[in-house]
Amino acid sequence: MSSDIIVSPPYYDSKAAAQGDQEKSPPLEQDIPQLSSGSVTAGYRSAKYSPAEWFSNYQTILEQAGTNHHKAQNIKQKSRTLSQDTEAAALKTQAEGTRLLGERLQEIHYWKSELQRHIEHLQADTESLLMLKKRLERSLDSTETPYAIATDNLTCRARRLGAELVRDIVEEELVKEVDLIRSIQALLEKTAAQIVAQIKRNREAQQTLEMDWSDKCQAYSFDDASGRHSNMSPDTQQHPGSATMQEQVSTPSSWTQFTQDNLSKAMQEEQATKNLRMLVEQMLQDITDDLRVQCTRVDRAFSLRCEDLIEAKSQLEMKLVQTLEQIGSQERNIEALQQAIHNKEAPLRVAQSRLYLRSLRPNMELCRDQPQLSLEAEVKQIDATLESLKQKLSEARISLSHLEESRMALQKDINCKTHSLFIEREKCMTYRKRYPTISALSGY
Repeated sequence: MSSDIIVSPPYYDSKAAAQGDQEKSPPLEQDIPQLSSGSVTAGYRSAKYSPAEWFSNYQTILEQAGTNHHKAQNIKQKSRTLSQDTEAAALKTQAEGTRLLGERLQEIHYWKSELQRHIEHLQADTESLLMLKKRLERSLDSTETPYAIATDNLTCRARRLGAELVRDIVEEELVKEVDLIRSIQALLEKTAAQIVAQIKRNREAQQTLEMDWSDKCQAYSFDDASGRHSNMSPDTQQHPGSATMQEQVSTPSSWTQFTQDNLSKAMQEEQATKNLRMLVEQMLQDITDDLRVQCTRVDRAFSLRCEDLIEAKSQLEMKLVQTLEQIGSQERNIEALQQAIHNKEAPLRVAQSRLYLRSLRPNMELCRDQPQLSLEAEVKQIDATLESLKQKLSEARISLSHLEESRMALQKDINCKTHSLFIEREKCMTYRKRYPTISALSGY
């Protein structure tokens, strides 16, 4: 048998522990029970509670255990309810977020499609403007040929001779053609510069749309991936700072307005491109018509001028033939007059000889008889006839000189007109056959 004294265990306040009392309970004094009169017997010592204390002790433990059990049941019930409520709220919030993400995806897809459509429109407009610019350049190059033709015609016509160097309707039309071509070339260069500027604006607007479209593609990809996340997704992670407000975040209205402004700018450039394209098409048609009309006027003026030259040349040639005939006739007349004068010399010598011999008669024989009078009259008649013939010969020679001058003038004028006709038909009109076609002038 042990001789140790049995002591009671320390008292533990379970109620205070359940209430979360953090302070240590003061240690219970180890009350040494009073030994009863018969507590020490046969070498043993015994310290015992009273039945009331024993009963009170386990009743207190039972009550504390019941209270703790009730509180645990209550906490568990509330926890289950809270867990169910929060799970339902989380599922509802997540479903609402998924729905909003879906709506956002639809909205992004709509604007992305609009951006893509206008990007394609701008790209097509830019390509059409590039083709139109090439047409303008080809049209501008094609105007060099009419300009060279017109200036060459003016240069060739400046080599006309004498009185043929006249400022006629052909020259006036050629000058108009040169001025028209110069103005058309200036207009084409100005329009080409406008097209280059419009292409630049189109590309800037397209770049803005492409950047917006790229951002929306990334946003769509992120939102689509976000919408596919679920509680069972293995790739979700904790991002504690993701819920904080980011800097420079746009609002839905500013987000929509930004894209609408970009699209509005793009549509303005599309309309400007359409208007410019229509203007250029009409301008090319107008300048082609103007050049062909002016070319027709110049060709008609050349044709009329050639007809006038041919008619004038024919009249000159006919007059030359008549003049040559008249010259031959006058030469024959002069020969006849000279012969007639020569023929009068013999009768004059005869009459003068007779008068001379009769003047040698002596004394009274020197009588103005009838033969004398007849001889004197004959000499006077022959002298008058010779004077008249010589006058006519002089006139004939002067007339022949004038005819020769006319012949020379006619031949010179015929040569000038022949040279002018050669310039008009062989130099100018032949070169004008190289005039560009309508399609070439239109830039095709």
